Amino acid sequence: MDNSAIAAVFEELAELLEFRGENPFRIRAYQNGARAIRDLDEPISEIAADSDRDLAELSGIGKTLAEKIGVLLSTGSLPQLIELRQAVPEVVIAMARIPGLGAKKAAKLHDELNIKSLDDLAAACREGKVAAIKGFGKKTESSILDGLAIAKAASERIYWAAADKIVAELSEHMRGCDGISQMQWAGSYRRCRETVGDLDLLAVANDRAAAMDHLEAYPGRASTIARGDTKISIRVAKSFQVDMRLVDADQFGAALQYFTGSQAHNIHVRRIAKERGLKINEYGVFKIEDDTRIAGATEEDVYASIGLPVFAPELREDRHEFEWAQKNELPELVELDQIQGDLHMHTSATDGQNTIREMADAAIERGLKYIAITDHSQRVTVAGGLTAERLLEQWKIIDEVRPEYEDRLTIFKGIECDILEAGGMDLPDDVLAQADWVLASVHFGQKQPRDQITDRILGAIENPHVDCIAHPTGRLINRRDPYAVDMDAVMKAAKEHGKFLELNANPARLDLNDIHLAAAKRLKIPIVVNTDAHNIDGLDVMRFGILQARRGGLTAGDIANTLDLKDFLKLRKRLGQ
Repeated sequence: MDNSAIAAVFEELAELLEFRGENPFRIRAYQNGARAIRDLDEPISEIAADSDRDLAELSGIGKTLAEKIGVLLSTGSLPQLIELRQAVPEVVIAMARIPGLGAKKAAKLHDELNIKSLDDLAAACREGKVAAIKGFGKKTESSILDGLAIAKAASERIYWAAADKIVAELSEHMRGCDGISQMQWAGSYRRCRETVGDLDLLAVANDRAAAMDHLEAYPGRASTIARGDTKISIRVAKSFQVDMRLVDADQFGAALQYFTGSQAHNIHVRRIAKERGLKINEYGVFKIEDDTRIAGATEEDVYASIGLPVFAPELREDRHEFEWAQKNELPELVELDQIQGDLHMHTSATDGQNTIREMADAAIERGLKYIAITDHSQRVTVAGGLTAERLLEQWKIIDEVRPEYEDRLTIFKGIECDILEAGGMDLPDDVLAQADWVLASVHFGQKQPRDQITDRILGAIENPHVDCIAHPTGRLINRRDPYAVDMDAVMKAAKEHGKFLELNANPARLDLNDIHLAAAKRLKIPIVVNTDAHNIDGLDVMRFGILQARRGGLTAGDIANTLDLKDFLKLRKRLGQ
């Protein structure tokens, strides 16, 4: 079992135990363990197999979880989880999440109507079966149907890029409220997580009621969920929740710190504060002995009060940030304006919408110094993939176009070459040898066994003409899981053979994820952040890739295409390509 699978076991254990009202400390231990395992940038199986290391000593693990990890690694299952699944059916937990239903009513519906899915529940409501049960009635039945629609939509996290559009529109609207003196978005949006479940807005206003009125006047508001003296929650786009909290000016920094950091980050902050005789909450920093307030107006003051720097929001996950701060090695994270090249884009020769010249002109407008034209190879028939003959013709066109861009932009003759289902590359080696830049990618056979997909990618890495593995796990966020691949083996091979790994900046991919990026950083594997643009506007998604890179702790020095052309070519040569 890999890290993700083991973490999922502990997450499910925690959820089932919570549903049954078990010891909250035990539940939290499983939750913390699951997060710690997911955040590891090395396989937990290797740590367990290393006689010089002790799983129990890892942060968030401990003796009990270490023993259970051992069982999972040796047997692939956990008896305790099997027992809990039998005691608490998954559908009961799903029903309990419906607004206004709760655990007891969910269990009663399951037992009396033999509900096996939320679709079954919806059908039972429509047929009047729920209203007929004692303690429910027509009103409850109707609210369950309404709640089902809300729960289904609200449970779907949206791309950070989609949340960013909502933020932009809401920010523009809220700037029209004269009474607001300070305003900042917090939560997972500010940490730039690849998906966002809701939005948190913090504001200081001299008239809180007017500020809430202004939010309710937002044209995109679908409904108001709740409104109090200091907080209002609305739904936009039918189901997406936006919370606005009104705080005092001297509380703003403390609230921003509190509502930005992950739960684990904030727990770590509070632990450090306690060691210094202080307590930190969303209202400020206080001395424990006499409750004297010492900070709260700014994040800088809050962190400084416990001897810490202000962490970039993207790092506030309790992974490495405190260790880096202690060693005075907090990384200077990469910035968008440091990117000088884009080495993955498509043209109208395959499934792109623009010509080589149009893509080149758009790249110059965005300040790029070099690009690679990387249309699909022949296996991708649906995209009109290029045969060897068509590819060579395209490269002739690039040779003709290049002089037009001399001293402004270097255009590499490239290809996104498929790794075939049976292994090997989609185009002959003698053709690939003529390329300036070769991406290798998996588009087909994504449901093959783990060993087979891994072997295919390792074969591509060993090919002397391949430069980089594109979107290495093949995931599409919220739509398709990563294919089964041993990323540890892929990274070790990339390191050994001097190959690049891509961070695909498309917001539906963001592949590699932040944990893989941290692993690549540790192994000193050069990353290239590419847009995979299929039109000129697609070049603008580079921003999302940079945010993902920052979450992985990457600096400009970790990303090859921050280099100028001369140094980039030197790096390729040094890697032996």
